[in-house]
Amino acid sequence: MLVKVFGAAVQGINATLITIEVNCTKGIKFFLVGLPDASVKESHKRIVSAIQVSGFKYPRQQIVINMSPADIRKEGSAYDLPLAIGILATSETIIADKLPDYLIMGELSLDGNILPIKGALPIAIMAKENGFKGFILPTENAKEAAVVEGLEVYGVENIRQVVGFANNELELEKTTADIGQEFLQSQSNFEFDFSDVKGQENVKRALEVAAAGSHNIIMVGPPGAGKSMMAKRMPSILPPFTLEEALETTKIHSVAGKLEKGISLMSRRPFRSPHHTISNVAMVGGGADPQPGEISLAHNGVLFLDELPEFNRNVLEVMRQPLENRKITISRAKYSVEYPASFMMVSAMNPCPCGYYNHPDKACVCPGGAVQKYLNRISGPLLDRIDIHIEIVPVAFEKLSDSTPAERSAEISKRVVKARRIQAERFRKTPGIYCNAQMTSRMLLEYAAPDAAGLQLLRTAMDRLSLSARAYDRILKVSRTIADLEASPHVLPVHLAEAINYRNLDREVWAG
Repeated sequence: MLVKVFGAAVQGINATLITIEVNCTKGIKFFLVGLPDASVKESHKRIVSAIQVSGFKYPRQQIVINMSPADIRKEGSAYDLPLAIGILATSETIIADKLPDYLIMGELSLDGNILPIKGALPIAIMAKENGFKGFILPTENAKEAAVVEGLEVYGVENIRQVVGFANNELELEKTTADIGQEFLQSQSNFEFDFSDVKGQENVKRALEVAAAGSHNIIMVGPPGAGKSMMAKRMPSILPPFTLEEALETTKIHSVAGKLEKGISLMSRRPFRSPHHTISNVAMVGGGADPQPGEISLAHNGVLFLDELPEFNRNVLEVMRQPLENRKITISRAKYSVEYPASFMMVSAMNPCPCGYYNHPDKACVCPGGAVQKYLNRISGPLLDRIDIHIEIVPVAFEKLSDSTPAERSAEISKRVVKARRIQAERFRKTPGIYCNAQMTSRMLLEYAAPDAAGLQLLRTAMDRLSLSARAYDRILKVSRTIADLEASPHVLPVHLAEAINYRNLDREVWAG
C-alpha cells in the first residue's frame, strides 16, 4: 500500500514542501531515499522504538520511503513524526483519509513523545500558501505556528494523539494566538531605560539621531564612561515593530531555534551582543547545516559590537557588504541561501590600548603611534560605513550625584517615531526603503540637497577632515535625519554642521 504524507524543508528563512511517499511490500528491508542526511537516516531506530513503546505494531514488511523533491537535502530530526505516520498508515494502523489535508512535522523520542522543532513559523506560512487545511506539530511550537491565520494548528505531545486524530478517535484542540493583544502588551516593556543614564546629553542626542534614521554609530571613550550602558538602552527608543517586521524577524529566530518558549510573535526589536571572539560563520551565517548568523538575528534591531578593535579583522571585514546591501548571501558548492540583515550597528571602543587618550584627568601611557595603530585595527572602509562617530567623556561627579531623573526612553521614542513617520511618508512609493540610512545617492539629491551655504560648509569639512565620498553621503543622510527630528522640509546648514560634528573621529583628526 502506498501512502503520501507531507512535511517541509527549511532553506534560508523559507520552507519548501516535501512529499514523503511510503510503500510496504513483501520483504524485511528498510530503504530511505531522497537525499536524507545522517540524522534523517537515524530516524528509523527512533521510529521503531516510538511505535512499539506507544503500543502499535511495527510492520514486518519491506518499507521503501521516498522524500521528494529528491534534489533537496533533507536535514534534521523533524521528519521523524511524518515518517512514522506514513509507516503506520501504509500498514493500515492509521486511516489515511485525513493525511493529504495536513502537514506534519516533529521529532520523536524513544517513548513516542514529540519534541520541538526549528522553523515552525516559515513551515506554517508555506502550508497556508500550499492550501493545507492544518498543521500538526509539537505542542511547544504550536503558538508560533498559530500566528498564521486561516490554518488549523494542532499541538501534539505524543504519537498516540496523532494516531487517534487520524482515526477519528480523538479531537485535538486547535491552538490560537491573539497576535494583536500579545503584540501591544509587551512592546513597551523594557528592562533598561535612558532615565538611568546621568549626564552624557550629547551622546544621548547622537543615539536619538541614530535611532531616528537607523544610522550606524560608534562610541569612543574611556572605560566606565557609559558606552555599554547606553547601547543596551537603544531598543527602548527605537520605533515599535510593524506586524510585517515582527513576522520577518520571528521567522529568522524560528529557523535558528532562538525563539523563546511560548512566544508566538516577537514584539520587541532584537538586541544582539556577540563576544569579540566570534567567528566569521557565527557572525554572517552559513556552516555545514546553514544557519542565520548574528547579523541576521539582529535583523530589524540592533547589533552591538563592544570593544570593536578586539574583534578579528576578518570578522569585521565580512560585515562590509551586508552593511551596504542589508542582506547576506551564503554561497557554497552544494547550496546557496540568502538571509536578511537590515540591522543598526552600534559599536563601542576605547580610544587607545590603555583607554585614556584624550581623557580630561588621566594621562595616556601608550607609547608613540599606539593610538593610530589601535584605530587601524578597524579598516577605513568599515569606519566609512559608520554614519555617526561620537566621543564620550567621563561623567562629572555633580552629574552622577544629581537625583533629578533624566529624560525617559518613552519621551525620546516619541520624537524618533515622529521622524520615522516623516520618512515613511517620504519613501512610501519606493519599495525596500523605509528610513534615511537606506537612501541611495540619487535619493540624496532629491531629499537632502544642501543650499549654497550648506555646500560651502561641506566643502570646508571635506578638505579639513579628508573625508571620502562615502562619508559625504553619510553626512547628508544624517543631516536629513536631524532635519526630520525638527520637522524641517529642507536640510539647513545647522543640520549639516551637527552631522559633520558626528564625523570628528575620522583618522586624521582623532589620532592627531
